[in-house]
Amino acid sequence: MHIAGSTIVGYPAGETRKRSEVVGAVPVGDRHGTIVAETPFHPLDHTWPDQPADLGTIAGLAVTDCVTGAVADGEPAVRIGEDIPVRRGAPGWSWLVVHVTEEPVPAGEVELVVDARRRHELSAGHTACHLAALALNAALAGRWRKEIPADGLGSPDFDQTAITSSRILRGGSQDVYRLGKSLRRKGFTAEGLAEDIPETVRRINDLLKEWIAADARVWIESPGPELTARRTWHCDLPGGEVAIPCGGTHLTRTSELGSVAVTLELSADGSELIMHTLVG
Repeated sequence: MHIAGSTIVGYPAGETRKRSEVVGAVPVGDRHGTIVAETPFHPLDHTWPDQPADLGTIAGLAVTDCVTGAVADGEPAVRIGEDIPVRRGAPGWSWLVVHVTEEPVPAGEVELVVDARRRHELSAGHTACHLAALALNAALAGRWRKEIPADGLGSPDFDQTAITSSRILRGGSQDVYRLGKSLRRKGFTAEGLAEDIPETVRRINDLLKEWIAADARVWIESPGPELTARRTWHCDLPGGEVAIPCGGTHLTRTSELGSVAVTLELSADGSELIMHTLVG
């Protein structure tokens, strides 16, 4: 299969509908994968699979999954998801959005329609996830004995230093942080954290209320329209403008969240901190 360049994507700007030309097809297990020149669909990222794929329809057929594909220059085979041997954006590869259906999609120009309600709920969960991470950094700032890189608001960046997994949900998220020896060597004090969780949660939720009430602008900055573009999430919070690398979808203002509540829990052995974020 000859693919001329990476897929053009419209989801960073909030696009949920598009007409585009089919440029290729590839088997995805026992299902059918369709590649178009331009798409509004957000695929699951094989490198950091935090936000689930968009669902919807293509040419009237149900899109049951949407995954990242890649094809090396000069090679015909399209690799899918975990079979891709390089990180997204690696040179010498075209990066593709693959729309998965039960039946084959006809050739020619097709209409792509994203499930807008599901997209909105995932966007809310992703925006809330970033805000909760910033609030968590601020609430844990006093537990650092050494200097580490700061987040956009000047707090020690616990989130980026300790995170092991993040999962965006419809209207929320779950983030897991490792509290191991490596983090302690970097200067984090984990002793007494269990007893401090109620106060830490109160601080986080107070900040979230303040930021939502501020009706802060949220936007995605992208250097280009290709799937490979390294996009950045921005939020103009009262404490300053924050920028976080992010390939997901988002709301446009913090007030759209309505309300956000965070809970924290420690794993049974105390080695992990889990943050649950719920919108509304």
